[in-house]
Amino acid sequence: MAQDLYETLGIGKDASQETVKKAYRKLAVKYHPDKNPGNPEAEEKFKEVAHAYEILGDPEKRAKYDRFGDSAFQYGSAGGGYHDPFDVFRDVFSGGFGDIFDDFFGGGSDNGRRGARRGRDLEYQVELDFLEAARGTEKEIKVRRYEKCQKCKGEGAKPGTGASVCEDCGGSGTVSQIGGFFSISRTCSKCAGAGKIIKQACPDCRGTGREENTRKIKVTIPPGVDSGTRIRLTGEGEAGIQGGSSGDLYILVDAGENEIFTRKAYDVYSEALVPFTKLVFGGDIKVSGIYEDNDVSIPEATPSGHIFKLRGKGVKRLDGSGKGDHYLKVEAEIPPKLNEEQKKYLAEFDRVFGVDKEGNKKRDTIVQKIRKAFK
Repeated sequence: MAQDLYETLGIGKDASQETVKKAYRKLAVKYHPDKNPGNPEAEEKFKEVAHAYEILGDPEKRAKYDRFGDSAFQYGSAGGGYHDPFDVFRDVFSGGFGDIFDDFFGGGSDNGRRGARRGRDLEYQVELDFLEAARGTEKEIKVRRYEKCQKCKGEGAKPGTGASVCEDCGGSGTVSQIGGFFSISRTCSKCAGAGKIIKQACPDCRGTGREENTRKIKVTIPPGVDSGTRIRLTGEGEAGIQGGSSGDLYILVDAGENEIFTRKAYDVYSEALVPFTKLVFGGDIKVSGIYEDNDVSIPEATPSGHIFKLRGKGVKRLDGSGKGDHYLKVEAEIPPKLNEEQKKYLAEFDRVFGVDKEGNKKRDTIVQKIRKAFK
């Protein structure tokens, strides 16, 4: 069972965004792997607090978490899983002094490869019809993106030549300047932090280690998505530079409308025309549902316009906590044309039921209602 993210950071659910950030900073320093070498429990804790901050530190993701819980960030959905925890750490701590913190904590982003840079995140919009969004589906999309160069395998160097160690930084990617009691590390300007020099660039990618391609990707759409839902595909964004990790691909859902159903969150609404005799005498009807047809029992003397609540017959919730409800409105179906026999029985019905206990005519008899329907 997923741990409560507020408990992970040791804060209450009413904590301000500034409190969230302060709690994360304190725990991130405490459990940073470079402060706890060889301690796998501390490393795992560092990842947990980074995951908690990535969600609670973002007001939009926090609101979604408060409503749906941590399971709303699964199934590849937006925010599902989390980025490299060192990326979150650097975003919060660097403040323009990334090199100083890299020196203090020993790097971290992309496993300490200083020249490596994470690839860009991409976004792609997918149009679904109403039922595809409610039931879930699988789509194949084409994405134009930078991928690892096939010729040099992402190294950037011409095959067979390789790269040499940077003489200025000795392969570390940084150079240090000593002044008094302080030693400040800066990114090596010669190799741009890569720690190596490519003398002969790959002819295909010109030394970048990446090439642009169009890729077909199968996307699994979980049931319950709606317009505005963002599905995160980890690592399906652009390839990183100089061995850096790939970015993520976000699928933005645009769900269409439906002639039968309308939707509000996970609840659905529909209408059904029912013979007025069935509303009077009662009976069973079968109506279309999101996932299957539903049997509905109509009690005697049900008024036209009555709304039935079909509990648990709505759309599946993204957090896996069940389904919404289906609200069915029944309307009396007026025959388009009456034959003489039908008119005779209907007139007799109206004579019997069209007066109150005192013998006074009711405002609208059944015949009057039918006549109004034809006006």
